[in-house]
Amino acid sequence: MRFPVIEWQPLARWQFIAWMAFYLLLLFYLAAHFSGLTLLDNIHLVTHEAGHLLFSWMGETPELWGGTILQLLVPALLAAAFALRRELAGTVFCAVAFFHSLTGVATYMIDALRHELPLVTVGAPADEAQHDWVRIFSSLGVLPHAIQIGNTVRLLAWCGFIATLVGFSVRYYRQST
Repeated sequence: MRFPVIEWQPLARWQFIAWMAFYLLLLFYLAAHFSGLTLLDNIHLVTHEAGHLLFSWMGETPELWGGTILQLLVPALLAAAFALRRELAGTVFCAVAFFHSLTGVATYMIDALRHELPLVTVGAPADEAQHDWVRIFSSLGVLPHAIQIGNTVRLLAWCGFIATLVGFSVRYYRQST
């Protein structure tokens, strides 16, 4: 199977350098402050909670999964939209946002056993909030493995983050030669 070759819109050298500097700073910040919060986390949280509301009309299970689904779907769809427009910088930014969001999902998964994160809910008092991943993992019978699953998801997210930056560099190099 061959993937289509995309003729990306040209990116100036200064743009590539500025974006790579931003991504490397973000990468180092995330590595130094493992599970630390960024501005993007606030956006992911709002999208996550909106997902619960959006999927709530479909029933309890879609509502439960809807937060994580929308949290990951929004940056993925935005990356696809930028790719269709052949805008490399936008595609990479949204791909980075997707993998950053996935690290947040991993942290939330791990917290299913630790219960350290403050829970946010829409329309109910905070003390009545239930942990999504406790409910999901319990229904799947894998709650005792929440930390291993979360760490695996985090590893995949970091690999995706790094692969995105490598791909960005390769695409820029091909454009400039």
